[in-house]
Amino acid sequence: MKIRINIRLVGIAILAIIATVIGTTIIYYNLFEGQVRSDLSVSAKLLKDTKYFESVDIDVDQIDLSTDLDELRVTWIDKDGTVLYDNDASAEQLQNHYDRPEIQEAFEQGEGEAVRRSDTMNEDTFYYALRLDNGTVLRVATNTQSIWAVFKSAIPIILLIILLIISICIAISHLLTKQLIKPIETMVENLENADYESPYRELDPLAEMLRTQHTDILSAAKARQDFTANVSHELKTPLTAISGYAELLEGGMVGPEKQKHFYQEIRKNADRLLALINDILRLSDLDRKDSELHFTEVDLYETASECMEVLSVNAKQRNVTIELEGERSIVWGNKDMLKELVENLGQNAIRYNNPNGKVKISVGTIDGQVALTVKDNGIGIPASEQQRIFERFYRVDKSRSKATGGTGLGLAIVKHIVEIHDAKIELDSAPGVGTTISVLF
Repeated sequence: MKIRINIRLVGIAILAIIATVIGTTIIYYNLFEGQVRSDLSVSAKLLKDTKYFESVDIDVDQIDLSTDLDELRVTWIDKDGTVLYDNDASAEQLQNHYDRPEIQEAFEQGEGEAVRRSDTMNEDTFYYALRLDNGTVLRVATNTQSIWAVFKSAIPIILLIILLIISICIAISHLLTKQLIKPIETMVENLENADYESPYRELDPLAEMLRTQHTDILSAAKARQDFTANVSHELKTPLTAISGYAELLEGGMVGPEKQKHFYQEIRKNADRLLALINDILRLSDLDRKDSELHFTEVDLYETASECMEVLSVNAKQRNVTIELEGERSIVWGNKDMLKELVENLGQNAIRYNNPNGKVKISVGTIDGQVALTVKDNGIGIPASEQQRIFERFYRVDKSRSKATGGTGLGLAIVKHIVEIHDAKIELDSAPGVGTTISVLF
């Protein structure tokens, strides 16, 4: 980042120098051109006052300006364009000048100007023509460097200035970059300090965002660490049981009367292990932000009805009564996920219920919102535990959950499905009274 800032500052300085040099050269040349035109006008008028050119009958051999005006070419043209005199060449050898634009302009308006450029010589020739009282035209001319030649001559100085300014810019940009970056580095070092105030007000939103992201990253890292530890522990328990039972059977240390019990325990722990793996994979799938979901209009009551067959079997096994009530209620969602939502809430209500307990699943409207409500009269949840029941692997009654085959991930899956559907979940529970969970869409 520092190198990029330095390079950009130096690049800006170089562009500024080049633009300044080009602009200055153009302005200087325009001023110079104006001065040349003015000087030619003055020279022509001074020559007019010399009386050399009053009469066309004068002996031109008497006019000698070659030594007095080395840098100025003087040409005298008759009314028909014939060259009467030229201080730089023989008049007889010169062509008729009547077609020259500055000559025509002088004949018509009294004076005329023209500039002819020579790309081969890199020179510009400035002409100024003045009509005399006798009708002839006196023209003066001078050669100057073209603007490109002026610019080329300045290139060594320009390069020297650029190198000098680049050196200065590198030093200044390094200092400025350091001053710009230092507050950001200090801010990053103090992300965990909530009382730290950034030196620039413009950095306050960035500081708050970074602090929030830093906190979220730490929380996510801790959650992953806890999840990994919990997964390892949860998987280790059934694997250890399976390995222990298998070792006893393999060593012939179990009598025929107990072998069936050991086989049952192995199958039960294998089922629990499979359930754990399935729930872990399901959570991983729900965590993926890029997974494509097919949302449609879903009748929540019809979806709950489809879940009742499986839930009724499990309820009967645990001597719990389960019933469904409600009416047709349409929500926008993924039907498979909504079915999973009903099943997880129903299974949880059955698992944590008492013998001869009741579970009621209701689908209807609460305050204008479609709601799914699962109510039981089971063991209930203490107020101190209610904020944590949606955490992964968290169990209110650990012994009951494992005994009934719970993985501790059901409500975590419920939370994810609720979030994906932009819904809200409400919990009302008391120990010995029961639990009511409502999902509002």
